[in-house]
Amino acid sequence: MNTRNTIQESIVFDAVQKLHNHATADEIFTEVTRQNPRISRGTVYRNLNKLAQAGKIKKVSVPEGADRFDHMTIEHYHIRCECCGKLFDVDMDCIKGLDRNIKDKKGFLFTGYDIIFRGICPDCRTDNQDTLPC
Repeated sequence: MNTRNTIQESIVFDAVQKLHNHATADEIFTEVTRQNPRISRGTVYRNLNKLAQAGKIKKVSVPEGADRFDHMTIEHYHIRCECCGKLFDVDMDCIKGLDRNIKDKKGFLFTGYDIIFRGICPDCRTDNQDTLPC
């Protein structure tokens, strides 16, 4: 039984790596079923969460959107297009010590953070447009 889970986990991991685009669970399921039509949606979802918990992929929670799964596990920021909803990596250094500067007086145990900027991607912008096109 462990072998089956390991094979399925590997199939899901490979799909995330192949897509290379901050895919949703549904997009990953579609990719997986192209080569493995018998794998269930639940199996793909379970393995995505298992891979994220193991630190092999990164789960990015998107406010008012579907969670995304990132092949890059190093700390980095994202920007979400307000028109098409796609998520992109931001090419900048992370702010050092940001997590150490968080002091909560409400009793939270700090477990991490995701920073997602908002903007309009080049595909959704029209030339010389400074207003929202969508």
